[in-house]
Amino acid sequence: MIHSESLMAAMNRQVGYEMGASMQYISVASYFATESLDELARFFYRQADEERDHAMKFVHFLADAGATLEIPEVPAPRTGLGSAEECVALALAHEEKVTRQIYDLVEIAREDKNYIALRFLDWFVDEQFEEVTLMGSLLQVVRRAGEENLLAVEEYISREGLGVEGAEEG
Repeated sequence: MIHSESLMAAMNRQVGYEMGASMQYISVASYFATESLDELARFFYRQADEERDHAMKFVHFLADAGATLEIPEVPAPRTGLGSAEECVALALAHEEKVTRQIYDLVEIAREDKNYIALRFLDWFVDEQFEEVTLMGSLLQVVRRAGEENLLAVEEYISREGLGVEGAEEG
């Protein structure tokens, strides 16, 4: 497959971003687990798994394209989180950042006229829309409930099936 060095380098960076996101979601999930908010913990552990899966999609694409995998250093996740709202707001901000990163990849693929990469990246564009929408909705629910009513958020997640392993994404 014909590919540009700039696109493959950007995809390698994206592997690192996705692995970093996975670790950040583990940190968020751990916060909820220590607060005995099991549904929120389960939801964010699942998000961590999804981010790792996203990284692996890029790894496989790079291998299939004949590119060398060069995973960049992944910074430690933010810890010391103090509230449910802070956790979910961090997750939303992260998803918005990842969306911009995916858009940057799309732009590089367009400049390269790499239609295979564009088709591959279409899935990520759709996924980011779902993730930003999901985190935005969850943040609204957390804010409405307030820290004193997080059990209502737990009920919401349970009712919507958001924390269930294998639940439909989005």
